[in-house]
Amino acid sequence: MDLSTLAPMDVAGRVDRLRQAMEQAQIPALLVTHLTSIRYLSGFTGSAALLLVSPDGLTFVTDGRYGQQSEAELKAAGVNATIEVSSLNQKDIVVAAVEASGATRLGLEAESVTWSAVQTYDDKWFPDLELVSTKGLVGELRLIKDDGELARLEAAAAIADSALAQVRHRLNDRPTETEFALELNAAMRSLGADDLSFETIVASGPNGALPHHHPGTRTITGGDLVVIDFGALVDGYHSDMTRTIAVGDISDTQQKMWDVVARSQAAGVEAVASEVACKDVDTVCRDIIVEAGWGEAFLHGTGHGVGLDIHEDPRVAQSSTATLVERCVITVEPGVYLPAHGGVRIEDTVVVTSDGCRPITLAPKTIGV
Repeated sequence: MDLSTLAPMDVAGRVDRLRQAMEQAQIPALLVTHLTSIRYLSGFTGSAALLLVSPDGLTFVTDGRYGQQSEAELKAAGVNATIEVSSLNQKDIVVAAVEASGATRLGLEAESVTWSAVQTYDDKWFPDLELVSTKGLVGELRLIKDDGELARLEAAAAIADSALAQVRHRLNDRPTETEFALELNAAMRSLGADDLSFETIVASGPNGALPHHHPGTRTITGGDLVVIDFGALVDGYHSDMTRTIAVGDISDTQQKMWDVVARSQAAGVEAVASEVACKDVDTVCRDIIVEAGWGEAFLHGTGHGVGLDIHEDPRVAQSSTATLVERCVITVEPGVYLPAHGGVRIEDTVVVTSDGCRPITLAPKTIGV
């Protein structure tokens, strides 16, 4: 895909917004270790880096594999940082940068730092500093997508829409689950996807009762409900969509399953808006399925955030304490799973607006092939 046709992202402005959040949290310096967070803040796409954010400085550390790449990517993103390339003394580089910042407290990302790493930082890297567990400093920024991020999410969704349109008819030819998944994956790549968002799920017949079934050798046959959950990746941003398609004639129970989930999903999308509690969206979807007598067969939450990670904040579930905000992107994906009849899940990715939402996955939600 030609990224020059998409709106630019404001990568360079993210560190300043992070510094404002750090100041409010009284965190003078933050060591960012989560690679997705590093990509968000710097534009770097490699597999090894550390990023130290202080009030007046930004130090990017990587190893010898990524020297030229990091310089090019940070420059392209407009990010002004001190780039240090070393495979042997990254500890000394980071420690020196922290000392130069004058910080006496150092924040670590609670969601991505292991207990072992905390012990190493405390004992060997920063024995004289107060280490502070932080949660959500970068994640809160990532909730709200800028125009460039939305453009990439929409491009990824459009590729997935078109790919399904290309291969949907093949279900009538009774392929195996694996064969159909491979054709769908190839269509996404041929349409410009950089990669798949995740392993494509094609779950037919009884396999549909397994929400995260891996495509196998089962041949799709008449009377099957086929759950197809898939997504495309564009410049690091994911799409996520599920359609459940009936092949041939299905039973009355299967038809009811599909109808109930379709009503539940439509009601969930209708409930989405800025300032709405995520739990309330889940409740709207869940109540319809409970009323139909299948509450125990709704085996997961209603949705999740989507962006640089396929699953990111906010969670849309009964256990969620989050509230939706304008320009965040979530899925709405209720489902019913009955081993004797198969499964149904219908999912859209939507952009939250001030008074509702805007779906970006637009493939038809019709039951037949």
